[in-house]
Amino acid sequence: MSVIIINPNSTASMTEAMLDQARRSVPDLQFEGWTSHSGPPAIQGAEDGKAATQPLLDLVRQASEAQADGIIIGCFDDTALEDAAKLANCPLIGIGQASYHYAALRNWRFSVVTTLSVSVPIIESNIERYGFAPLVSCVRASEVPVLALEEDPKCASLAIAKEALRAEQEDNISALILGCAGMVQVVDAVKDTIDIEAIDPVACAAKCFRWMI
Repeated sequence: MSVIIINPNSTASMTEAMLDQARRSVPDLQFEGWTSHSGPPAIQGAEDGKAATQPLLDLVRQASEAQADGIIIGCFDDTALEDAAKLANCPLIGIGQASYHYAALRNWRFSVVTTLSVSVPIIESNIERYGFAPLVSCVRASEVPVLALEEDPKCASLAIAKEALRAEQEDNISALILGCAGMVQVVDAVKDTIDIEAIDPVACAAKCFRWMI
């Protein structure tokens, strides 16, 4: 069985980080990582999402033609998820979508800590469209750019962990969702900072395929 993680941005190191996390999370499944080299370097807001869409859909077609057993869209914005699902001939899930379902299955009220404020409306819209608005307390921006997660993970970890702690203290929640694929680099720092559950969306998406295929 082979699950392909498609990174809609062109930063190959982020693809590798997601791939490593998926393999650690579900070592008995085979994962591949594909990078959208025609996409923007990072997806931060609607304009980047629009630029990433067609190259992403081309890769979804290729993955389907390659007879993948499953596809993960490796962007927390769930870029082009509905169009991608229509093209795929196998189970397909977004990492944002997976994390919200995981929290809902545990009946956890949650907040999200993402990167920049420009991503907040997209995430809020996705949560509402999926039907999970009653479970979300707040979508927070750490104001850490996506690429800073790669370039300065120590500084990024401190800022994101600080915002996660603020969410735990203020939002009346049982879980905190890390709202960016690149945050696989800071999962441990956040878990060491807060007492509530810290949800890594890449691990959630990978674990879904234990049951989906």
